[in-house]
Amino acid sequence: MGHRIKYSSGTKWEPIVGYSRAVRVGNIVHVAGTTATDQQGNLIGIGDARAQTIQVLNNIKRALESVGARLEDVVRTRIYVTDITKWEEIGKVHGEFFRQTLPATTMVEVKNLVNPEMIVEIEAEAVVGHGID
Repeated sequence: MGHRIKYSSGTKWEPIVGYSRAVRVGNIVHVAGTTATDQQGNLIGIGDARAQTIQVLNNIKRALESVGARLEDVVRTRIYVTDITKWEEIGKVHGEFFRQTLPATTMVEVKNLVNPEMIVEIEAEAVVGHGID
């Protein structure tokens, strides 16, 4: 199976809740629910679903790369949104990042995220070495 490799993005929530941004065991990577914060913990794109989704997916990309994976290895994403009427704007950004990979995905509306100004949170699962070339 392999040993556990963990990546922390340094957000304030990780030590409070007790989780890692990404965990890799063998060739499987799980990326925790990820929001549009920058590396200093500031929310990017307040009021802008597109900007937040771009930041989220770039954060996921960084988390994957930190444990030796790539966006192309992603096999599943889950998208949590606070306003489902923004599905198309958020979905189009997801499509820009995953147009070739086409992971299985789910998008659901949730009442709130940890910060009321957050519009979208995404988690991802990847299988390293089984992406598209």
